[in-house]
Amino acid sequence: MPLSIATWNINSVRLRIGLVAKLAEEHQPDVICLQETKTPDDRFPLKEAAKFGYPHAAIHGQKGYHGVAILSKRPFDDVSRQGFCDMGDARHISVVLGREAGLSAPLTIHNFYIPAGGDVPDPEVNEKFRHKLAFLDEATAWEHLHPQDPAARSVLVGDLNIAPLEADVWSHKQLLDVVSHTPVEVDKLGRLQAAGQWVDVMRNFIPPQEKLYTWWSYRAADWAASNRGRRLDHVWATPALAPTARALTVLREARGWERPSDHVPVIATFDA
Repeated sequence: MPLSIATWNINSVRLRIGLVAKLAEEHQPDVICLQETKTPDDRFPLKEAAKFGYPHAAIHGQKGYHGVAILSKRPFDDVSRQGFCDMGDARHISVVLGREAGLSAPLTIHNFYIPAGGDVPDPEVNEKFRHKLAFLDEATAWEHLHPQDPAARSVLVGDLNIAPLEADVWSHKQLLDVVSHTPVEVDKLGRLQAAGQWVDVMRNFIPPQEKLYTWWSYRAADWAASNRGRRLDHVWATPALAPTARALTVLREARGWERPSDHVPVIATFDA
């Protein structure tokens, strides 16, 4: 049975719930993973999500900052949330889809919003960058992200706030000392990926040498013309699940929607 999963840093779900509805109407993903929802749980627009076809929701939010959520057409078998760095930030949520969702075997979806890291790539002078590196270290050590069962079916999606490959940024040389593409961040993201033997599903569809972006800054006067993007949003899958990926869509046009997020949705479809 095909299962489509969308991931999107929505940059305030209450402000842009209409854009989530547009995504749902036009592309009908089975699951929508949102990051940077920026709202406490009791103010999340659950009724609106149910109206456009997503009655099942797992949310982990906080007032004004961060926040993650998973909206689904199908029911969950389990929901869990993990904290990192003792910060109290809402940056992770996971769900398990199983028989009630029509799947032959359980499938876990991890939704992450990794810290952006501020502007200065020096942990000695920038606490935000130090936090980002510590978060990556803790996530790498977290046993739930490196299952021992070779048949484990898991997906890790989200705004990981790192563009690891040269073709994931508009200029590799000019961004080497810019937060999100520095060697230390790329190395730590690689360690996180290797710890769980995670497969980069997006790059299975789009060769690593081809430019691929999911984020364009609000600072650009004309984001499309300048096209100075970065791939900050990712879809990873365990080795048992990755070969079942059958389609991938990066909705570049969403960056041009009215009052857009600076990120665009990515949709991956698996034979689950």
